[in-house]
Amino acid sequence: MALTEEALMAVPGLASRWVRLANGARAHYVTSGDTGPAVILLHGGLPGSSGTAGWRFLAPYLGAQGFRVYCPDQPGFGLADTREEYWPQGPHSHVEFVHDFANALCLDKFHLSGNSMGGTTAANYLVAHPERILSYVLIGTDIGDAAPLEKRPPAAAHFEEYDGSRESMRRLMASIIGRDAAVEEDLVEMRWRSAQLQKESRAQWWPTQLQYRGTIPWEDSDLQASMSTKGRIERLEIPALYLYGNDDVLTPSVWGHEQEDVLPNVQFFYPEGAGHQSQTDLPDLFNDVYTEFFRDGRVSRATADRAGVSKRRPELTHLVEQRVAP
Repeated sequence: MALTEEALMAVPGLASRWVRLANGARAHYVTSGDTGPAVILLHGGLPGSSGTAGWRFLAPYLGAQGFRVYCPDQPGFGLADTREEYWPQGPHSHVEFVHDFANALCLDKFHLSGNSMGGTTAANYLVAHPERILSYVLIGTDIGDAAPLEKRPPAAAHFEEYDGSRESMRRLMASIIGRDAAVEEDLVEMRWRSAQLQKESRAQWWPTQLQYRGTIPWEDSDLQASMSTKGRIERLEIPALYLYGNDDVLTPSVWGHEQEDVLPNVQFFYPEGAGHQSQTDLPDLFNDVYTEFFRDGRVSRATADRAGVSKRRPELTHLVEQRVAP
C-alpha cells in the first residue's frame, strides 16, 4: 500500500492539514489551491467516508483553476477527533461543525457542496446560515422534510451491511462507484482504516440521521423543528445546482424528481453513467460543471447538455446558458 503516514491516499495537488476548532476539537481536512474564492466540499456518510475519499478528483482540479478548496472530515469520519466529547450526535452536529470549521479558517463567504450525507449537511447549513453561501451544489442527497419523505424510494439494489472487513469495504465501494478503475486498493485500505478508527463515534450519529430521514420518529421536538427545511430551503434564491446520477443504486433518481418538484430555484441535472458518488464516476464532467458554475455563475450550454440538464421543467436561464437562435 502507498498510504501516507496519516493513512491517507497520496493525491497530487491535495494537502493534509489540521485546525483547532473553538470547541477544542482537532479537525482534519485536505485542501487545494492558495488563492481565489473559497469552496467547502462535504463528503458522504457511509463507513470510511472522508474528504479525501469523496473529493480526490474534484478538489485538486478546482484548486488548479483558481479556487481555495477545503474538504473537512466531518465528526465520526476520516481522521476527525475521536475523543468522546466530540462524537457526532446527529445531522445537527455536522451543521455546527461546518460553522465552526469555516470560522476557524476565517471563511466568511464560500461556495458549498455536498454529496449524500454531505449534501444533507449542506442543505441544513445553508438554511441556517444563508448569508455565508455564495452558491451551492448538491449531489444525490436528502433535503429534509421539504420533500415528501414518505415518497423516498428504497435502494434500487441490495446493500450488504459493512462487516468490518476489507473485502466488505471493497464491495461497498463497488456499489456506490460505477467506475471500476476508481475503486483502487489504496482507497479500500484508507476507508477501511478510517472505518475502524471511527466505529464508535459514527454509531452515535446514525440514530438521529434515521430520525431526520423520517425512518423513525423524532425523540426531541425542538431538534426536529430546528432541522426542518420545509418552507425555508425552497424560498432561498442563492444560485444552486443539483446533480442526481441516473444510475444511483442507493436511492433511485426518482427521488431527485421529488426534490426537483419542491426546489423551484435550483437547476437540476440527471447525468447518465453516474451513480451515488457521481463526482467519482464522471470526474471530467463534474470538474467542468463546478468550475463554470463557481467561476461564471452559470453552466455553459455544452456542459449542461453533457450533464443531462433536466427536461422536466423549463431551464433556469440565469443558471444555464441558452441556445442562440440561428
